[in-house]
Amino acid sequence: MDIDIIFKIAAIGIAVALLNQILVKAGREEQAMLTTLAGVIIVLMLIIQMISEFFDTVMAFLQF
Repeated sequence: MDIDIIFKIAAIGIAVALLNQILVKAGREEQAMLTTLAGVIIVLMLIIQMISEFFDTVMAFLQF
């Protein structure tokens, strides 16, 4: 497993947390929630892609 994906997820988390705090302080709670939701969706897409690659590898390994 590449460690790059962990750094990508951490960077997305930090960026979303900063944007969330800035938007909350500015009184834009709705945009802060949407930013958080967008960050979660992006990370889920990365994880789903990794799971898909894992299943492809398992299927290739089990074929004789």
